[in-house]
Amino acid sequence: MAGAASTLAAVARQRRDLVSGEVMDEARLIRFVIGPEDEVIADLGRNLPGRGLWVAAQRTAVETAARKGLFARAARRKVKVAAELCDLVEARLRARVLAMLGLARKAGRVTLGFEKVRSALEAGDVAWLIEACDGAADGRDKLFALRRRSRAPVGLLGLFDGAELSLALGAENVIHSALLSGRDAGRWTRDVERLAGFRPLFPEDWRAES
Repeated sequence: MAGAASTLAAVARQRRDLVSGEVMDEARLIRFVIGPEDEVIADLGRNLPGRGLWVAAQRTAVETAARKGLFARAARRKVKVAAELCDLVEARLRARVLAMLGLARKAGRVTLGFEKVRSALEAGDVAWLIEACDGAADGRDKLFALRRRSRAPVGLLGLFDGAELSLALGAENVIHSALLSGRDAGRWTRDVERLAGFRPLFPEDWRAES
């Protein structure tokens, strides 16, 4: 019985992408709803009232849905789609990721500073290495080397600058930080992966280093 309930719950999380028609997990999609003034609104928290219109968490998919009138077709009515819809979704995802990182910090799930991050990487306790995009290369390269040697996969985020990370984490001069491993890292990871569909998670020139 428990197995059947688990299967039903998994099926309930499957939604159809308006663009490709593919059925996929909600974690890979963005839910949109039609607002009171017929505007298309991204419901990142999946808690707004109204019928959900699901689109893959990719800039190209959202652009296609807007350009081809797929939101209106699915809603069966005329709707208003902002010209900057993709940029609005990206900005809200960025803010959401930073806000959740701040909550993780308050819960003791984020460690800051080169030495503490290095120790966490050496201990295999890191889910995500989070580096300020405007930080110096020398310290970053040393942490990248530890990341490459990690037995478990460690995600890399270098999308935010030091000022953004400092504000989100309530600390000064944040350059090196890490989200620690654990069950609570999964939710944050899902939003970061959705954000990756709209913006690379780190500068292109970091690929050779990381």
